[in-house]
Amino acid sequence: MGRSMRRGLLRVMACGSVDDGKSTLIGRLLHEAGRVPDDERAALARASASHGTRGGEIDYALLLDGLDAEREQGITIDVAWRHLQTAHRRFLIADCPGHVQYTRNMATGASTADVAILLVDAKKGLSPQTFRHTAIASLFGVRHVLLAVNKIDRVGYEREAFEAIVGRYRLHAERMGMLDVTAVPIAAAHGENVATRSSMMDWYEGPTVLEYLETVELAARVARPARLPLQSVLRGPDGARWLTGTLCGGPLCAGDAVRVEPAGMATKVAEIRVGERILQSAAPGDAVVVRLADDVDAGRGDVLSRADAPLQHSDQIAADLLWFDERPLVPGRAYQLKLGARTVGARISELKHRLDPESLQPLAAKQLEVNEIGSVIVSLDAATAFAPYSEEPALGGFILIDVADRATVACGMLRHGLRRADNIHWQSLDIDRSIRAAMKGQQPRCIWFTGLSGAGKSTIANLVEKALHARGRHTYLLDGDNVRHGLCRDLGFTDRDRVENLRRVAEVARLMTDAGLIVLVSFISPFRAERQAARALFQVDEFVEVFVDTPIEVAERRDPKGLYAKARRGELPNFTGIDSAYEAPEDAELVLDTTSASAEALATRVVATLFD
Repeated sequence: MGRSMRRGLLRVMACGSVDDGKSTLIGRLLHEAGRVPDDERAALARASASHGTRGGEIDYALLLDGLDAEREQGITIDVAWRHLQTAHRRFLIADCPGHVQYTRNMATGASTADVAILLVDAKKGLSPQTFRHTAIASLFGVRHVLLAVNKIDRVGYEREAFEAIVGRYRLHAERMGMLDVTAVPIAAAHGENVATRSSMMDWYEGPTVLEYLETVELAARVARPARLPLQSVLRGPDGARWLTGTLCGGPLCAGDAVRVEPAGMATKVAEIRVGERILQSAAPGDAVVVRLADDVDAGRGDVLSRADAPLQHSDQIAADLLWFDERPLVPGRAYQLKLGARTVGARISELKHRLDPESLQPLAAKQLEVNEIGSVIVSLDAATAFAPYSEEPALGGFILIDVADRATVACGMLRHGLRRADNIHWQSLDIDRSIRAAMKGQQPRCIWFTGLSGAGKSTIANLVEKALHARGRHTYLLDGDNVRHGLCRDLGFTDRDRVENLRRVAEVARLMTDAGLIVLVSFISPFRAERQAARALFQVDEFVEVFVDTPIEVAERRDPKGLYAKARRGELPNFTGIDSAYEAPEDAELVLDTTSASAEALATRVVATLFD
């Protein structure tokens, strides 16, 4: 369910720096206000399940409303969810760890929170984590903040100390667009101003923490059209197609005219089921099964939208990104983007800036480090239907997945599609790849040679091309050094430049196979992710990875260009194998051991394996 749909249920996240007292405060609330009664626990469990909670843990890939529970990684992050009920309200409270390495946990809580309780140590004051957590809460659309200035007893219950912290924080929150800030001075360890008013602060006239939570008024729900991200397709006994998903936005009724996005096919809703019940209408948050009036092509990853309110769709989007991974974000690197039930290849084509969470200034950056926030442009492999995160979190929140190890590396909030993407379309051509290949009498292929500098890649690739030429095959050899004289002359050897270098070469190789050629690519290509991204550009069985396997001590002993010697002297930074990693292939189609056979013999083996 969307944030504004939780009738009678308030979702609260408690955050702040380490040892500021989050767990103590939550414990006091539970102790003094009472835990949820047993007869209400099942209802709360159902409510929490609709938000991704799993018995006290949450799958952090479920950071955003609408991201389904099917995650290949199966990783869980420890975020404790506490159930609480008073006479006035029911609560789910997330205790988010304060350590900086657990920023993703903070994002987990923020993604579905109505209110943020932000704890600050009265003696220490505002900290970098205070600003970071505020920035993350703002990104996820949390607009109600309870600033709990804790351990007020340690500064003698001084009003001046409290007001100094509150004044500075309010200025910061206003710049973030968080205008609803209520500050409460508390001593959580003693229960002062938690559920009962403190006798030590007669100067404070505001609510206790519990009074605030029981009375805070959330923004009224903005009417939105119905959206149904499709999770799966089922076949009934009569062969009818039934589409499943969790409804978001607004109500959906039988007979409603809808579109299947992003294709735009029009149809109507014939029948709606929730469980075993046939309904005339379903409400947001309902897990529904829908039968359409027409047997249109709709499947997992598509979205049903009301015909009078079509979704946007684009293959280029602007987004804010919260980076999780210890490995930095490198623009140009290939990832998978998961939005709802749809997974699509993606690249960060531009890192516009990094956000300083304290000053709120956009800072120039070439990469994002762990826990940093940045504004990016994402290029997608296919047009995808979406809504801005501020309008519909289920269709605007996404995660990024590393293509090599399937790790979730970031979460993102989609802001808008790029207008320039709407003005570029594929041009239909009469002469296609099959006609070009038939004219040459060959099957196009990309043979990708990878290995350390000095391994013998170019030597073997050159011998393979000579042998193919002798057989009358149409070929072209793309060599790493040669390409850097022209196509990639503007690139250096940093990780970012290597990623862009391989992206360009892979695209050129794809165009050459489209022309019907056999393309031989000889590049160090040190990163598995980039080699996997290159493979994804080609048709099945059209890409062949050849690992020219040479131990670094052998390659360094050969050193035909004197590069290893320069690198050892510190004259050649970012040199693969010395101070930059080489990630050896794990499942290459061919592995050539250059220590056991000559280049001529290995070239003969390549030709015999691939072309005989």
